[in-house]
Amino acid sequence: MHTIRSFEDAKALEGQEIGLSDWSVVDQKCIDQFAEATGDFQWIHVDTARAAKELPEGKTIAHGYLTLSLIPALTQQFVSFENLARAINFGCNKVRFYTMVPVGSRVRARATIVQARQRAGALHLSSEVRVEVEGERKPACVAETLGMYFFDSPEGEQTTPES
Repeated sequence: MHTIRSFEDAKALEGQEIGLSDWSVVDQKCIDQFAEATGDFQWIHVDTARAAKELPEGKTIAHGYLTLSLIPALTQQFVSFENLARAINFGCNKVRFYTMVPVGSRVRARATIVQARQRAGALHLSSEVRVEVEGERKPACVAETLGMYFFDSPEGEQTTPES
């Protein structure tokens, strides 16, 4: 587990792989809940009978964006932040989906810190995260994620964005 308490802690990890999560199963309940939350009911995700007949493995597959959305939960297994006032998802620079995640698959995340810099009174962190599927050569997803982390000052006061 890597603990980041400051900009300097993150900067020291630049270019390094910072962790590998445990395996997590993507089941049909998870896929169905994601479909419900997003309104994406494409049959390849939710119609198990049709998937059994028409998809290569005979199984439904997870939404690409479901795979992407697993990143925060998976990466919190190997990196934590202390002295944090707040964190903001700043988006992604690049996301690619390379292989399917069939229902029942086990996935895990592997992350490398690409860049740590100071921006607007916060740590601006760019990380490459690979979501791997057990037994597959290619990752399901590779994403360059961006986050803004605002640390409390040593006196307990929150940092404020620069003008």
